[in-house]
Amino acid sequence: MSDRPRLLPLLGATRHGARDAMTCQYRCGNACDHPVPNRSDNPYFGDLVDAEVSRRGVVRAGAAGALVLGFGGAVAGALAGAAPAAAAPAVPGAGEAAAPAGGVGSGALTFRPIPPNKLDTLVVPNGYDHAVVIKWGDPVVPGAPAFDVHAQTAAAQAKQFGYNNDFVGVLPIDRKRALLVVNHEYTNEDLMFPGFTGQDALSVEQVRVAMAAHGMSVVELERVDATGQWRPVRSGRRQYNRRVTALATKFELTGPAAGSAWLRTAADPIGRTVVGTLNNCAGGVTPWGTVLSGEENFNQYFVGGDGAPDELKPKLARYGIPTDVRHPSGSRKWERADERFDLAKHPNEAHRFGWVVEIDPFDPESRPRKHTALGRVKHEGANVIVAKDGRVVAYMGDDERFDYLYKFVSDKKFMPGNSWVARKHNLTLLESGTLYVAALEGNSAAEIDGTGKLPSDGAFDGRGRWIKLVSGNRSYVDGMTAADVLTFTRLAGDKVGATKMDRPEDVEPSQLTGKVYVALTNNTDRGKAGKAAADEANPRNLNKHGQILELVEDRGDNTAETFAWSLPIVCGDPADPSTHFAGYDKTRVSPISCPDNVAFDATGNLWISTDGNALGSNDGLFATAVEGPERGHLKQFLTVPLGAETCGPFITKDNRSVFVAVQHPGEITGASVENPASTWPDGDFAKPGVVVTWRLDGGPVGS
Repeated sequence: MSDRPRLLPLLGATRHGARDAMTCQYRCGNACDHPVPNRSDNPYFGDLVDAEVSRRGVVRAGAAGALVLGFGGAVAGALAGAAPAAAAPAVPGAGEAAAPAGGVGSGALTFRPIPPNKLDTLVVPNGYDHAVVIKWGDPVVPGAPAFDVHAQTAAAQAKQFGYNNDFVGVLPIDRKRALLVVNHEYTNEDLMFPGFTGQDALSVEQVRVAMAAHGMSVVELERVDATGQWRPVRSGRRQYNRRVTALATKFELTGPAAGSAWLRTAADPIGRTVVGTLNNCAGGVTPWGTVLSGEENFNQYFVGGDGAPDELKPKLARYGIPTDVRHPSGSRKWERADERFDLAKHPNEAHRFGWVVEIDPFDPESRPRKHTALGRVKHEGANVIVAKDGRVVAYMGDDERFDYLYKFVSDKKFMPGNSWVARKHNLTLLESGTLYVAALEGNSAAEIDGTGKLPSDGAFDGRGRWIKLVSGNRSYVDGMTAADVLTFTRLAGDKVGATKMDRPEDVEPSQLTGKVYVALTNNTDRGKAGKAAADEANPRNLNKHGQILELVEDRGDNTAETFAWSLPIVCGDPADPSTHFAGYDKTRVSPISCPDNVAFDATGNLWISTDGNALGSNDGLFATAVEGPERGHLKQFLTVPLGAETCGPFITKDNRSVFVAVQHPGEITGASVENPASTWPDGDFAKPGVVVTWRLDGGPVGS
């Protein structure tokens, strides 16, 4: 008999795979109910990736045992048979990494995987504990009032921790203090306002509360004793703490498109200052100590696309903004509080969102920036690595069905050190450079039949090239200026024949190997009538579970214009023959569905968080080695509460703390403040929050 844990049924009304209808409404404005924005006929990334996926067996994720149910940070109980993690050797100092015995990326992951579940709590392995670091409504800046869900105001929310937290970054100040930087992606008014009866009934003040709940938070943390636990500082000035909102924070536009005609508005006739950031999804921490944040599903905040100038309508449509009065957008109703969200009145305002944002958390007085040199798409995030020649390379995904993978190579070189001169120089690195889009080719296209069966060469793999779009003020796309390319980057990708991909979300290079890993979340439209069929990069029609792409730049040079690619992981239940785990024994692998964010620990292991688990369990966090004999041995590390998505993750450099953001807990159709589907974390109604997990014996997490 198999010892794989039984998958439990989903709760609540769902659509488009496993996401609840409520999440579809608030997260992306029901994007799947609208036509796919990419109508181009260029080659398809889904034709290139199908062969790395069938050599191993089926999951029997560790005994139905090794878990800890955390309530308020307490260890509440482990199932019988789960042994505590073995004692670990001494941990290197902050910022240092212990070299794994098997080489980079092959560090042993000794925790016992937890089984899939539908519990309304955070579950971690035996031998670990967790605590909520901060949650919606907690004070951030000095003078923040106590949270009162029945009397919330925009002024209060602008000083409190925002709603739905996604990206998590932790930047050390010293061994005992750090800065937590968090994105607040979107709001769900059903779960925020008691007595909510619909968006049309929102007051202007409630809209302003929602605008203040978007953006970012910077929170100073302190280590709890000598453990891996962290909490907000309890004393001191908290001089770094900051809220960045969609309501009032001013952003500077940088790069070649700044000041262009596309970015000028009545309120900003020179096109260089934008108020607010919104729908911030994933991000990254730069080598120079700043944070990058990706503006994603900005389209749903605008109305009036049908009243925009006719020549602009195709450009708006390519970004998912309806231009036909029969298909209205703008479910947020933000135009009630600020008319710039009405494109009939301010047609260029939408062009001022969809950028990569950079914030300096160590300077709370600094103005955040939107970098036009990195292009405008529905950015999941951006992650940076320093190339061999000293230039920096940022990798980015455009999170939409059938959209593209990008990279940016800076003109200037990174300057090491923490001097004022180095910091000032490095803050300009993302302002000028070359933007590329990816095109991929598979090795076994004729053998792909949509079932996920491996081709005869035993791998989904192939070659790829980076197509140059723009360098500085020079465009490489016929008929488009540099400002055109950067403002309408999707259209530029269409023109040059970029490869269509299945929702490329987080894209992150390993700082130890330089290899790049891409979370391709899913695409249930693949193979439908009139839609692209399976290909080697996307080997399954009606793809519910997604896959992980590994990209290796030629000569190990991240500035190279050619690369090799493969699919080490094709997600799903390992009992399903269409899944693949780098050839590892599938009877020992945890089931995984819908990879979203990726991160690395200090030894180079890959950690994967999920969003929209289509296997019937709560979303979670997983880890695997990417090199050596344990490559593909995927193990589930934690699960989040009912209705929630696992975001982040972030593993500290000393490998002692794992941070995750628990986004949209209890987001299940029919739920409300008065009738919550989840009561995490306080036992009353659901509140998004950030959690830290650590080993009870003080050892490095994972190993």
